[in-house]
Amino acid sequence: MARHGYREIADEIRSLIDSGALPPGSKVLGENEIMAQYGVEQPTARRALDVLKNEGLIVARRGSGTYVREFRPIRRVSPDRLNKTVWGSDRSIWSATDNRRLSVTDVRVSKESAPPHIAHVLALTPEEQVIVRRRRYVVEEQSIQLATTYYPAALVKDSAIAEADTGVGGAYARLKDLGHEPVHFREELRTRMPRADEVKALQLVQGTPVIEIMRTAYTEANVPVELNEMVLDSSSYVLEYKFSAHSN
Repeated sequence: MARHGYREIADEIRSLIDSGALPPGSKVLGENEIMAQYGVEQPTARRALDVLKNEGLIVARRGSGTYVREFRPIRRVSPDRLNKTVWGSDRSIWSATDNRRLSVTDVRVSKESAPPHIAHVLALTPEEQVIVRRRRYVVEEQSIQLATTYYPAALVKDSAIAEADTGVGGAYARLKDLGHEPVHFREELRTRMPRADEVKALQLVQGTPVIEIMRTAYTEANVPVELNEMVLDSSSYVLEYKFSAHSN
């Protein structure tokens, strides 16, 4: 019998990662090295590495080996990023919390029938349509987020929101121009494993979940004017929220 099981081997490698003995970016023992060091067969070595891959701790690079995953988080700070002083001064909400260069790619704008859950949130009738904006966010050549945003078509059809380029300040500035300034926001978050198309679009490595965020924007009169469904690469983000002990 082998002296080590695959879980014991995974535990030992994990402890080296957690302690910093194997820092981010460092190479991890390969299957052959695990077989030699622990006296096990290839299936056991492979299963040990698979455990760590599924935990998102290591990543395989084709033709190079297996490495400790590097984490340079994007700090998504709420509610700072949605403050009017950001988008109201012709800045993107991204710039409020990160100074790395952001690229928005694969922008697609269409007019569609609203899915039932979208119509419900935006208080639309089944006959009403929505303007849909789909795009992908890229930082340092890494895809980090997918976004699909819905607006009542009757509200924004003649504005830049219905165009690929929404102009300086983005969609929130355009909503203000239309007399529907967003002043309240509601976000719902959940984590889940990604779908096949999300794995491909975000270039996710094995074992990486996504964070799904649904944000609704409301006017002062509490009228919903936008619903944004975002899918984030969980390995790329730290979500920070600031709260006050005093009610508004």
